[in-house]
Amino acid sequence: MNKPILYSFRRCPYAMRARMALFLANIECEYREVILNNKPKQMLEISPKGTVPVMELENKVIDESLEIIDWVLDSNSIFKDILDGNEIKVSSILINKFDNEFKYNLDRYKYAQRYENKNPLFHRENCMHILRDLDLAIKGDWFYGNHIQKIDICILPFIRQFRIADTNWFDSLDEIKNVKKYLNFFLESTLLSSVMYKYKPWKEGDRALSFPITQ
Repeated sequence: MNKPILYSFRRCPYAMRARMALFLANIECEYREVILNNKPKQMLEISPKGTVPVMELENKVIDESLEIIDWVLDSNSIFKDILDGNEIKVSSILINKFDNEFKYNLDRYKYAQRYENKNPLFHRENCMHILRDLDLAIKGDWFYGNHIQKIDICILPFIRQFRIADTNWFDSLDEIKNVKKYLNFFLESTLLSSVMYKYKPWKEGDRALSFPITQ
């Protein structure tokens, strides 16, 4: 295997943030787009839990997005600024909050029909509580200022999903103005457009496709 094989799904927030880390580090992968209701047996054989992203390396398989990001960071300096100890701690706390509390409520807001006896507006408000706190902490175009950091690629895909759940309502909000500006900067970024190229679903025997796409 000359380069990693990446199983991914274009719209999945976890897969998106893994692709962003790989893109920022300019790590080329063989890309395999997955249909979530028809997952390839090759992916399930190396990662039976069946979630994306999955990255197959020469000597191991990494099937958690944060672990893929950390693998990238172990050998690549993809962020310009060095965070201090408190910023590293805050980043870790917020990433954990979005991965757990925010994602839990986001699913029950956006996909309420999948959950019995769930009030989507209750879960929307729980997400808003987190976003109100976040709004007070944002320092610039990116969370810590002018340069992207790990926290940005980790939490922005979830905020994007929250907006998609009811775009008109979100865009009409007068509160969380910093969050909206933060998200809009991300939505208009070349980073996002570069990792959202629409690949056809992969099946065995297909010609190998590369990520990132080179123009």
